[in-house]
Amino acid sequence: MTTTRLTWLRVGLGGMLTLPLLVGGCAPSGPPDPRLMMATRAERTGFQQSTSYGEVMRHLEYAAATSELIHLTTFGSTVDGRPLPLAIVGDVPDASPASVAASPRLRVWLQGAIHGGEVCGKEALLMLLRDVVVGEHPEWASSMILLVAPIYNADGNERISPDSRPYQLGPYEGTGERTNTQGLDLNRDHMKLESPEARALTLAYQDYDPHVIVDLHTTNGTEHAYHLTYAPPLHPNTHPDLDALLREEWLPAVTTEIKTRDGQDIYYYGNLPRDTDTEPRWTTFDHRPRFNNNYAGLRNRIGILSEAYAYASFEERVFSTLHFVEAILQFAHTRTAAITSLIDRIDAESIVGARLATRAAPERSAAPVEILLGATEEVQNPFTRAPMKRRLAVVEPTAMYAYGTFAATDTETAPEAYYIPSTLEAVVALLAAHGIEGAAADPSTIRAEQFSVAASSQDEQPFEGRQQRTVEGVWESVDWAVPPGTLVVPVGQPLGRLLFSLLEPRSDDGVVNWNVLEEGLEVGTVYPIRRVMADATPTQ
Repeated sequence: MTTTRLTWLRVGLGGMLTLPLLVGGCAPSGPPDPRLMMATRAERTGFQQSTSYGEVMRHLEYAAATSELIHLTTFGSTVDGRPLPLAIVGDVPDASPASVAASPRLRVWLQGAIHGGEVCGKEALLMLLRDVVVGEHPEWASSMILLVAPIYNADGNERISPDSRPYQLGPYEGTGERTNTQGLDLNRDHMKLESPEARALTLAYQDYDPHVIVDLHTTNGTEHAYHLTYAPPLHPNTHPDLDALLREEWLPAVTTEIKTRDGQDIYYYGNLPRDTDTEPRWTTFDHRPRFNNNYAGLRNRIGILSEAYAYASFEERVFSTLHFVEAILQFAHTRTAAITSLIDRIDAESIVGARLATRAAPERSAAPVEILLGATEEVQNPFTRAPMKRRLAVVEPTAMYAYGTFAATDTETAPEAYYIPSTLEAVVALLAAHGIEGAAADPSTIRAEQFSVAASSQDEQPFEGRQQRTVEGVWESVDWAVPPGTLVVPVGQPLGRLLFSLLEPRSDDGVVNWNVLEEGLEVGTVYPIRRVMADATPTQ
């Protein structure tokens, strides 16, 4: 009997074409080797190309047909009508939300390709599924259910261009576009839910209710020495116990594991100022919940952002991402009971009466931290001759302040409930799309608060197709007759933190900011959504 192993023949130009070969004699009898059948396009081409949507679907279909632990479904469609695949990995009978919810296991959502040009997460998740098929990580099935969505921006993935990610080191034959077919950045659409992809994703979060959400990206910018950077939820309204778990235990453990396993340094996401005259500082991106990891935090869930370094080779980025995901899952495997218990406790808590942020700004670390800066050299794309950057083995420890957390610059007290007139159909529909619950209010006169607009301005340049609005004003106590058909939305529900950010008029990522209201908010007008504080009672 002959044995079979998968090897790689490297030929060709630049990164070299890679072809799988069966070595060891004639082709064996019996079923084909899943390692061969599930080789990704990236692997088959020596990481010169990235896997297409059709190939992703065939990969998932083969995985589901081969392994009893993998069930394939979809969770919506793109603008162009491509079904969004979701692989349910674990000891459940099928892919239905009911079956997943019935399991006591920890639920982990793993997501790739939210940006069509950042494809290392997609490739890494396909390889992770192959590992499950061939029997690796068998212990995970006893503790977790993985919800794997490898190609979220499926339309963007298919619009291949060598110019999509300037200076990124591969794949040499190009990647897809950052945005969806509407021209929207899906990682800016978690609050306004303007794209069908974002609406489908939010509904999937409701249906499958993952405890952990991991979003996989690629980053360029500052030349540093990290193979990968990461971020927990950054909004200051995230429950502090979620933040503590990630910053004090989970991410440090993963950082140590990657350094021990691969000799690679990873760290919190950041960039240096573009202005070279500015004092060096390591600054993260944005706290607003329009971003996936921050949105997860306001849903009382653990959000983790992964950013593989664009100037490392495509192959290095894929494996760095894969190993990062594996380390995340291994930590989760050992602490599933503690994680689920923490999230259940936080969901049961109420934010009513708490002082919460409506706006925030980066805060400086108490002392300088050591940041590992790096260097690159310019090389040419072997096919297009376009310039690319390749990381060098340079590590320059540099002390600087870090701006990796956010502090409130404006706050409000969380009310007991918001009252939304039936005329605000777009607002009511948006809350429903997020899974926020409300009920019909009793027509009566109550002691409520209304917000009088003292200043209102809009950005001159549109962002994501909308001119963002900022208002100032004050809440005033009034006797208010509740109109028939008004929706009352209690804040003391699990999604209260998200609700607060959506409906507070001075929120920097809510319905006012995104101009969801059907009517304008000019100076002297009243914000049409009222609120009732915890001690308010009906006046008649």
